[in-house]
Amino acid sequence: MSNQTVSELKDLTAKSATNYGFDVTDFKMFTHLNPLSIQVNIRHKNPDKKVTIDDCSILSQYIDEAIQGSSILDQPFNLEISSEGISDFLTEEKDFQTFKGFPVEVSYQDLKKIEQQTNGLLLKRTDNELQINQKGKTQRIPVEDVIQVRLTTPAG
Repeated sequence: MSNQTVSELKDLTAKSATNYGFDVTDFKMFTHLNPLSIQVNIRHKNPDKKVTIDDCSILSQYIDEAIQGSSILDQPFNLEISSEGISDFLTEEKDFQTFKGFPVEVSYQDLKKIEQQTNGLLLKRTDNELQINQKGKTQRIPVEDVIQVRLTTPAG
């Protein structure tokens, strides 16, 4: 497959996504697969909106129709549309509400201003403190000392 074909497909995909309020954040083609596989990651142009499964499904139809209607590809292909996914880092209030009970790693400064890390299950964040459950005990970390909070796997 020529570089020109890949470039034309990428441009067509980006144009189709833009027409429906999305940006393409990643575009990959796997030409060694049969049929050819095209993977496209998208995000909303409006940063306050999250990409839903319905968004991916609808955009997949539009992009598929655009490719089929063009003369760029003359072979079968699979098209996969997905989002960038969520960040591992919790920053917004809604993140802390959504992931209550999930395992997190907290980086913070102790009383001597030395960076520390601890793990536990997220309980809540208030205006004053972050609370995590560590083996049944609540650890309270002042919000002003928290450097970052990151989702982890249960094993850490």
